[in-house]
Amino acid sequence: MPEAQFSSAQSAHHALANRLQEIRLDAGMTARALSAAAGWHEAKTSRIEHAKQRPTENDVRAWCYVCTVPKLTPELIAELRAVNSMWLDWRRAEQNGLKQINVAVRDIYERTRRFRSYCQSMIPGLLQTSEYTTAVLTSVRERRKVAVDDIAAAVEERVERQHILREGDHTFAFVLEEATLRYQVGGYAVLADQLRHLLDSSRLPSITLGVIPATVDRSARWPVEDFYVFDNAQANVELVSGFLTITHPREVAMYAETFAALSSLAVYGAAARRLITGALAELPS
Repeated sequence: MPEAQFSSAQSAHHALANRLQEIRLDAGMTARALSAAAGWHEAKTSRIEHAKQRPTENDVRAWCYVCTVPKLTPELIAELRAVNSMWLDWRRAEQNGLKQINVAVRDIYERTRRFRSYCQSMIPGLLQTSEYTTAVLTSVRERRKVAVDDIAAAVEERVERQHILREGDHTFAFVLEEATLRYQVGGYAVLADQLRHLLDSSRLPSITLGVIPATVDRSARWPVEDFYVFDNAQANVELVSGFLTITHPREVAMYAETFAALSSLAVYGAAARRLITGALAELPS
């Protein structure tokens, strides 16, 4: 995993490695002594402490036992599981089709009360028409060579998820770059229906929709990767080769701060709808 591209996942891995090293040092043990007591080669301890090898849960249990800090075992295992779940490459995520990965996130959408989404590339899933979603997922399947063809089932799952826009006490804040209104996804007719649906959705009481005009001064904040913030508990980022789940409070706060800054560049209400209708008017009839 290249560190420059997946800094959050790598940072979490390095933080765990550093903590294990500190535990060993606090116990007054050399790497050789710990390795002998744990029953593995000294090189393994070095690889774990330098984040060259990720420990297993049994490794963590042995580490804590040898260093006489068994009370830290549950906390460190929870940290390890967070590291392991942080990065999911698309090949592994989609090996059984596209529906499964959409079902996997159903629960967090259902339980989230304050949802924030920034998109620079396309309309976010909660605001998509079924035809737009079909076009998006068809492109994903072809581009990432997903073997299983379950697009119809995945679309049904995504559309069903949208009931939370009208039910419960959820609130949704969406910020889009104006360019998302013009990207061709599925052809002119699909995009036109999508823009009309976006206009309708913008009037729902649970939704705040902002559009950042293409003409706004970006000196302070430029476009970033698409991301989604679920309450203050988690942020998800979709990258070219995988899916990043961020749960560290400091990093979630960074995405929340970035969302607030980008939101300040957007226009809302009638001004946002004028940008949408303007993009719609440009489409061939």
